[in-house]
Amino acid sequence: MRKTPLSRAASLLIALISVVGLVSSPTAASADKGVRSAMDVVAAMQPGWNLGNTLDAFPDETSWGNPPATKALFDTIRAQGFRSVRIPVTWTDHQSATAPYTIDAKWMNRVKEVVDLALASGLYVLINVHHDSWQWISKMPTNHDEVMARFDASWTQIAGAFRDAPSKVLFESVNEPQFDNATDEAKMSLLAELNRSFHAIVRGSGGRNADRILVLPTVHTSADQKYLDGLASEITALNDKNLAATVHFYGYWPFSVNIAGVTTLDETTQQDLIGYFDRSAKTFVDRGIPVIVGEYGLLSFDVDPNAVQQGEKLKFFELLGHQARINKLTTMWWDNGQHLNRQTLREWTDPGLFAQIKSSFTTRSGTTSSDSIFLPKSGAIEARTLTLNLNGTSFRGLWQGATRLHPGRDYTVSGDQLTLTAEALTRLAGDRSHGVNATIQARFSSGIPWKIYVISYDTPVLSNASGTTESLTIPTRFNGDRVATMEATYADGTNAAPHDWTSYKEYGRTYSPDYAGDSIRLLKDFLGVMREGAPLTLTFHFWSGAKVTYQVTRSGDTVTGIAS
Repeated sequence: MRKTPLSRAASLLIALISVVGLVSSPTAASADKGVRSAMDVVAAMQPGWNLGNTLDAFPDETSWGNPPATKALFDTIRAQGFRSVRIPVTWTDHQSATAPYTIDAKWMNRVKEVVDLALASGLYVLINVHHDSWQWISKMPTNHDEVMARFDASWTQIAGAFRDAPSKVLFESVNEPQFDNATDEAKMSLLAELNRSFHAIVRGSGGRNADRILVLPTVHTSADQKYLDGLASEITALNDKNLAATVHFYGYWPFSVNIAGVTTLDETTQQDLIGYFDRSAKTFVDRGIPVIVGEYGLLSFDVDPNAVQQGEKLKFFELLGHQARINKLTTMWWDNGQHLNRQTLREWTDPGLFAQIKSSFTTRSGTTSSDSIFLPKSGAIEARTLTLNLNGTSFRGLWQGATRLHPGRDYTVSGDQLTLTAEALTRLAGDRSHGVNATIQARFSSGIPWKIYVISYDTPVLSNASGTTESLTIPTRFNGDRVATMEATYADGTNAAPHDWTSYKEYGRTYSPDYAGDSIRLLKDFLGVMREGAPLTLTFHFWSGAKVTYQVTRSGDTVTGIAS
């Protein structure tokens, strides 16, 4: 793979500096000499938040549905406990596509304005080159020289514009670097070339850039050990104490999108998270190199926020916060407008999720094996047992509102087994109408109280339906229950597409329950690839443990559904 000589990057830097009239200033470079070590600075940035789908949107800031960033937004973020903000920036639509790849002055000034607003709110700021990574940087294997020239020109201009910005502004070379049709070895080599050029350009631009903290990603911002090792070698070679590494984390994929029957935070999902954070810490933090988890969340948030069941979701973020804390990783929550209401700046879409994430920054929370106890609508109610996940806390008891339930009479604890008595559940179930009849709290010595919902249900009932390969809406009486997952198999035992390596389909992309609308909708990504004339058996798994089968058949563009 061809290398870009450092002299070429330096020559381009000198040429562009002469155009914009920038002059290196030793005085400016030494103005921030009170700056702490990179480890200390990155630690002070914990916790962080992403201004997603804003300056990274294209063609403009509001194109993806979010309002313009304001001082009030950053004040809110700071007041909610965040200490830093990552401001992703996509430059492509505001830059000439040919040399000298000039960035529009109006856009650069807007980026600077937003950074200044965040700084004025007391936040550290991380800016980057964002969706450009797949728009043109990914073409580097076949368009090497042009990509390098544009990348160098971009960072020369960005570095020049922010040359005298406070040291609380950090630069990230490129978001989620990817390279089309390249081997892993080639990807790491190409990324190393970009990172070296980025480093030389920023450091050579003078001012506070001489010792500003620079953030370098792994390939795909993945924590696979080979990618961590590749970046570690590059950081060692650069011999610069003001560098940080960055990875992203969206969880074990089957859990993160609810596919392949992974509906709970099982052992595999937990170990995936623990291993990811441990590897990052051992490769970098243990050697004095700080790590920023520049994005984290669940992939299903972009499709259906209900794809991962609420209690399992809370357990995931509780564990994530703990692992970040013990491994000394700084985390930046990905929010593209789906979490904080950016119109009102007064509420979170899911207050319980935010409370759990915020709590995890400082302490652990106890949980139980499930947040729901499903009781049959009719017949005798029996005692139910849940497993306590103490997570280093101690169990304090159960409450319903301000009323404490009585140990011994309402519940018992034996080791990690919490058993609610039949008498208590009968009282809590009330008239046993479908749905949540009572909410109780398990309280622990620290963290967020764990909600447990007492639910009455009957087996759900699905009705016949007809539709097209675009959509099929199945009338459904949920009867207090909720869908956990759906299987789809043909009579010959083969699995339906997409993802025919598993019988369990992806929640939100192939099917979507609508509880308010009393229906389950089968979606185009699923219906459009069904075999014609071959009956397909669906098995809906519900959180109560109930299973309901349903048969769908495609004829041309028409799809019919028959209840079993």
